[in-house]
Amino acid sequence: QVHLVESGGGLVQAGGSLRLSCAASGSTSGITYSSWYRQAPGRGRELVATITASGHTNYADSVKGRFTISRDNAKNTAYLQMNSLKPQDTAVYYCNAIQFVQLAERQYWGQGTQVTVSS
Repeated sequence: QVHLVESGGGLVQAGGSLRLSCAASGSTSGITYSSWYRQAPGRGRELVATITASGHTNYADSVKGRFTISRDNAKNTAYLQMNSLKPQDTAVYYCNAIQFVQLAERQYWGQGTQVTVSS
């Protein structure tokens, strides 16, 4: 089992920055994909960014050039640096991890952290 805990959310003005952290604990070996999702009120959960264990990244078009995902494998922590924030970035941000154990895929979610961007 893997336990994910997000931190770093808050209230920021448009144009500001925040850095989210996602700390993984438990049996963390085999975590291949670390991702950030977000869910705004009345909307479905959307993928924001993904990073693989080897460092390959992928971003939603809406955040390209503004957000950067990274991970520190030694600390079992993933990060999402969010710059040039816009009011439409307001959402609950969730950390996600996909782990492969003996070819079986396991998926884990954090509890979410609120990000609010004021105009």
